[in-house]
Amino acid sequence: MIRSNCPKVVVFSFFALFLTFSGTTPGQTSPKPLLQDIVVQKDEPLVRRTASSAATADIVSGSMISANGIRTSIPILAETSIPGISGILVESLDGKIVVESGSNIPLNPASNVKVATTYAVLKTFGPNYRFPTNIWTDGAYDESTATIHGNIYVSGKDPIFAFEHAVFIANELNRMGIRAVQGDLIITDNFAMNHNSSPVRSAAAMLATLEASKRSAAASRAWNNYRVHSGRLAQLIEIPNVSFTGSSYVQSLPSNAKLLFTHESAPMREIAKVMMSYSNNFLSERLADMLGGSYAVARIVQQNIGVGPMEFSIQSGSGLGINRVTASAMMKLLRVLRKDLESHKMTLADVMPVAGMDAGTLASRFSTDFSRGSVIGKTGTLARTDNGVSSLAGEINTRNGRFLFVIFNQRGGVAGFRSFQNSYVSLIQGQFGGASPINYVPVSLDVRLAKNRISYPDSRPRISE
Repeated sequence: MIRSNCPKVVVFSFFALFLTFSGTTPGQTSPKPLLQDIVVQKDEPLVRRTASSAATADIVSGSMISANGIRTSIPILAETSIPGISGILVESLDGKIVVESGSNIPLNPASNVKVATTYAVLKTFGPNYRFPTNIWTDGAYDESTATIHGNIYVSGKDPIFAFEHAVFIANELNRMGIRAVQGDLIITDNFAMNHNSSPVRSAAAMLATLEASKRSAAASRAWNNYRVHSGRLAQLIEIPNVSFTGSSYVQSLPSNAKLLFTHESAPMREIAKVMMSYSNNFLSERLADMLGGSYAVARIVQQNIGVGPMEFSIQSGSGLGINRVTASAMMKLLRVLRKDLESHKMTLADVMPVAGMDAGTLASRFSTDFSRGSVIGKTGTLARTDNGVSSLAGEINTRNGRFLFVIFNQRGGVAGFRSFQNSYVSLIQGQFGGASPINYVPVSLDVRLAKNRISYPDSRPRISE
């Protein structure tokens, strides 16, 4: 359906302003960013659409039309109704606009904020960074009884530390000859296990998982799966066991603690891929906290992509709550992220899910035979905040080129927004010869997280001194 002219644009702008200044949730008092008015371009002649690949340059050459605020040279996109209050921007890799509507309106990007968190942690730590979890003792080792007389300490901020990693530590203690501890298990207050933000509960879970007789069925399953996914089935003990006479506590490290070894997480690039694929809120918040919180993430993004708080303002590292980002700012972020990844010989597919191929939020979208593997993207969903939000941003591959896209939909039903996004992306692909899969071989996310390892402070651990 063709949209009507200027009167509706004015109404659209009014509702966009009303939404931004009135959309609050209890307990949040920070001011909302101002919105810029939508500038309606003067009508220009339509560009005749053809099906030939030679027409691709003409379609994105910059000849624009105006239809109710939609800037595009493709008639069918000019005529397509856009639901809710929305910001849309699709560009070729060299920056030519395919379609644009409301791209300067600050809207809630929902979990697209995780794109910013991913960029910030990769920029700060690098894609090969591993989170250390250090294992210490203040006791003496009795080789004849395979016993530590003293306490075992665990310190670290690994956001993905889970059952299998705790059993892996028991496996390493057994490999060193340690099977019993005459003392307590003590963790520092920054340690978290199984996405549990409580240090006390994490300490209790760690103690129970180290000792085979107390190990839960879930922990045993996680360990068996890990042995398979790590490719070290024959090298790892089937049932590692370290018994403790004491209990679990949370306190700081003593000055006399000796480092036994370090458990190193999978590389940051793999953690980012898993976080983005499943859109894990706990993981993204923990990663943001490593930088100083959402404010630090925002500053890193603003400084590196050249935007201000009016275009990019976030209050969480996960996308929960009230956040405001323009489609234009998100497009700039995608470009900078893509460029930084290229410097490490990586692509967006290395840190974002590939639709229809990776597990997670895009597993069942764009999953038909002709579209599977043609979209790399990050989803975003908030069912109630801002009266309903859904977003999708990333990269589209077609037979006649690759494009970056941002779709922010707000104030409406999530299911309807997702349906629009699916059909809209497919419609764009159709204008460029149809969907085309990228050259991508999916790797199980469990296999990615199984790339952890053990390192020692020197070539041979000494625990008897």
